[in-house]
Amino acid sequence: MGDDEFMRRAESYRRELLAHCYRMMGSLDDAEDLVQETYLRAWRSYDRFEERSSLRTWLYRIATNACLNALQRSDRRAVPADLSGSESPASAVGWLQPLPDALVTPESADPAAVAVLRDGVRLALIVGLQYLTPRQRAVLILRDVLAWPAAEVASALSVEVGAVKSLLQRARGRLREVMPSMDDVLEPEHPRARELLDQYMTAFATADRRLFEQALRADAVLESPAGAVWFSGKVACVEYLMSEVVGAAGDWHKLPTVANGQPAFGAYHRDGSSFGMAVLTVTSAGISRVTVFAGAGLLSRFGLPESLP
Repeated sequence: MGDDEFMRRAESYRRELLAHCYRMMGSLDDAEDLVQETYLRAWRSYDRFEERSSLRTWLYRIATNACLNALQRSDRRAVPADLSGSESPASAVGWLQPLPDALVTPESADPAAVAVLRDGVRLALIVGLQYLTPRQRAVLILRDVLAWPAAEVASALSVEVGAVKSLLQRARGRLREVMPSMDDVLEPEHPRARELLDQYMTAFATADRRLFEQALRADAVLESPAGAVWFSGKVACVEYLMSEVVGAAGDWHKLPTVANGQPAFGAYHRDGSSFGMAVLTVTSAGISRVTVFAGAGLLSRFGLPESLP
């Protein structure tokens, strides 16, 4: 079986494998590296692939174990933060990166498939997964996101079925502790989501406190994982924005995009230089969470310019 056959059969799974590795790692950079490692390992072993499982399952097994090995080599195995309510979970996940929808959206663009994919890459879930041990994380993703049978998960991870059930129970309990409810989250295309995104961007452009207050929910959270910034409650969020961030009308320019299946925008200073981006968790009652990311090269991954004229 040659290289051409391997690529023909395996390439169609690249997008979903990237989403899988991103869930495991929380970092797009790491996920892309691990997908490449997965394909290299699979290519080297393809002549020994005996079709005892589907090619898709085989690739997921390789990818999952590549992620587990990477986590063992890093300091990201779990986040040992105090969750007493004095901080946001994302503030302890400094390596967290947003995910461009275009990299993982199914090529078919079937609305049902897109909705399922988005549910599996929402920022709240990605953050929550980082609080699980690597094996808990792998088991929960394989069982609850990919809907693998327990026996198949056990085989992939070389553990007993009883261990899978125990790991899954602990993972679900831990996730409930750290992950906010996502029941009322709106899709980026929803008219209310577009309205709130426009309102929040306009508030920045015009330095309008009233618009911020109208867009944010009373229990809104503002956070920046890499900068360990976290404010809870509309009053605290608006005060921080108006006193420390917004400046004068015209100091900021915004371009809309979509990240992690959520409304987002790229942020630029008055001189056109890029700052980063914000990802919004939007509900019918208002914006419940704003997660801010900064870094060189970030916006270009979302098809946005790195600077404005």
